[in-house]
Amino acid sequence: MQAAGKFSAAFCLWAALAVAPGQKTDHARSLAPFVPSPQHIVEKMLEAAQVKPNETIFDLGCGDGRVLITAARKFGARAVGVELSPNLARTATEKIRKEGLEDRCKVIQGDLMEVDLSEADVVVLYLLTSSNERLRPNLEKYLRPGARVVSHDYEIRGWKPARMESADAHNRRHTIYVYVMPSRK
Repeated sequence: MQAAGKFSAAFCLWAALAVAPGQKTDHARSLAPFVPSPQHIVEKMLEAAQVKPNETIFDLGCGDGRVLITAARKFGARAVGVELSPNLARTATEKIRKEGLEDRCKVIQGDLMEVDLSEADVVVLYLLTSSNERLRPNLEKYLRPGARVVSHDYEIRGWKPARMESADAHNRRHTIYVYVMPSRK
C-alpha cells in the first residue's frame, strides 16, 4: 500500500509540473543531450541499483522511456521519468501506453531541477559530470537515507560510490556508478 501512495504522490507531481503540449524545450535548461543508453546498460544499471518490486524509480532526463519501461517490466518497479523535451516526453508516454504500463510508469514533461524526489527509492542519471554536480544539492535535499543513485558513465563529484561496475556495449566500455544516500546528520 505504501508504494501505491508513493506513486499517487508522483502522479500529482506530474500533473503540477506538466507543460502545455507544443511548448518548446528550453535548451538553456538542458543538462545533457539525448543519447540513449544501450538496453544492455539500462538493465545493468537497474541490476546494480538492486531495484526491488514496487520501488519507485525516477529517471531524470528519461528520453524515450526505456529505463522506465525496463524498470516496470523486468523489475516490477513503479517508474517516473522527467524529460525537458516535449517531443521526447510524448515519445516516452506513447511507448509506455503501447506497452500497457500506464499504471506503473508516468512521464513528467518538465525541468528535472524542479522535481521533488522525496518519493524516489532509486534515481537513474545519464547526465554530464557538470550536470550531476548541479543536481547534487537536490539529491541531497530530497533523497532519504538508503535511496540509491545510479549514474551511467559520469560520476557525482564529492560522493564516494558504494560500487562501480562496468560493461561493454556498442564497442565501448560503460561505467556504472552506484551511490547510496547516507544517514542524515
